[in-house]
Amino acid sequence: MSPKVSVIIPAFNEESSIGLVLNDLPQKSLHEIIVVDNGSTDNTANVARESGARVIRENRKGYGSACLRGIAELSQPDIVVFLDGDYSDYPEEITDLIQPILRGEKDFVVGSRMLLPESRSALLPQARYGNRLAVFLIRIFFKHRYTDLGPFRSIRHDSLKSIGMQDRDFGWTVEMQIKAVQNGLRICEIPVRYRQRVGVSKITGTVSGTLKAGTKIIYTIFKYLIV
Repeated sequence: MSPKVSVIIPAFNEESSIGLVLNDLPQKSLHEIIVVDNGSTDNTANVARESGARVIRENRKGYGSACLRGIAELSQPDIVVFLDGDYSDYPEEITDLIQPILRGEKDFVVGSRMLLPESRSALLPQARYGNRLAVFLIRIFFKHRYTDLGPFRSIRHDSLKSIGMQDRDFGWTVEMQIKAVQNGLRICEIPVRYRQRVGVSKITGTVSGTLKAGTKIIYTIFKYLIV
C-alpha cells in the first residue's frame, strides 16, 4: 500500500491565498489535508473547504498552536507535511519533499529556501539574516548544519510523535529542528522554490513581529541548550 501523507496548513486571514495553495497540491495522492484556521476574521475557512480541505478552528493564537491542533486531528498517517497558507512556497514540490522519507533514507526533511539564489532573494532581508543567525547558533551548539528554518517540511509521523513538540508560537520551526537532532533523526534539507507571499506577512512584515519572532527563536535555541 502507498504511504499515507497528511498535510497540515496553519492559516490566519489567508482568504486570498489559501485556495491557490490547495489547488496546487496533488490532492488525489494525499491522505488528508487539514487547514487549521487560527482565528481568522475573513473568509479563509470557507475558501479552504471549497478547495477540498478539512478545516479545524484553533482560537488560541500562535503558529505553534495551530500546528499542534493539526497534529491532534491527524488520522494515522505515515508522513506529515507542514506547509504555510500564504502561497510563498510551491505546494506541488511536496512530491520532492517526501521522497527521502519514501525511500527509507530520512526521517525529517526541511525545504530550504536558502539553497537556490532566486528563492533566497525572495525572502525579506530580516528573514534572511534572522535565519542565518539561527542556523549558525544551531551549528555551534547542537553540531548540525542547517541552512534554513523553512516552514515547508516533512517528517515521519512516528518521528513527530517521538520528539514531543510543545512550542505554541514563533519557536515552532526551530524547536522541531533542534529536537530532531537531539533525538537522532535522520535529517536532510532539499532546495525548494520560494516567492513573495500573497499579502503582508504577519511576522516579518512588521517591525514588532520581526522582533517578537527573532527573540522567541533565540530564546528557544538557548532553552534547549540547557535542558
